[in-house]
Amino acid sequence: MSGYTSEDLTTIGRITTLYGVKGWVKVYSHTEPMESILEYSPWLLNINGQWKPFKIADGKRHGKGLVAKLAGVDDRDLARQYCGVDIAIEKNQLPELEAGDFYWSQLEKLEVLTESGEKLGKVSHLIATGSNDVLVVKGNAESIDRRERLIPYLPDQVIKEINLEEGTIRVDWDPEF
Repeated sequence: MSGYTSEDLTTIGRITTLYGVKGWVKVYSHTEPMESILEYSPWLLNINGQWKPFKIADGKRHGKGLVAKLAGVDDRDLARQYCGVDIAIEKNQLPELEAGDFYWSQLEKLEVLTESGEKLGKVSHLIATGSNDVLVVKGNAESIDRRERLIPYLPDQVIKEINLEEGTIRVDWDPEF
């Protein structure tokens, strides 16, 4: 079963390192709450440029993170090849969102414009902070400069409009900031 394309998938985490000797791995999760990553099946792992499905035999919270065991991966040496590999799922596995809510992956790569139309750059990624999420916007050849800006994700206050069809986010933000 292959034939997955990047457009059909969304990254939900990453296998970081080994855990123990029986094939378990540590997992960094992008899901909220973090344990939700264990509810998706199969996980798609990018192995040598090809997305391959893996079932999760077991998974649990461990300290401040998560550990998981891939089905059929029963020893440390076999598990080692999956360290550093992104975990994706098919987008159609994601729950439906309420109107006005967005997944982070939908916001990444969108062009960020001020209300007056100045291009600030594209969303590189988002950061979760204690109070609100933050857009990391990187300037490019088409933007007013090459600066990186951290713009708080505050709908109605800073984020004025998100238009997925046009691929834009309009913000109330001073370009000098």
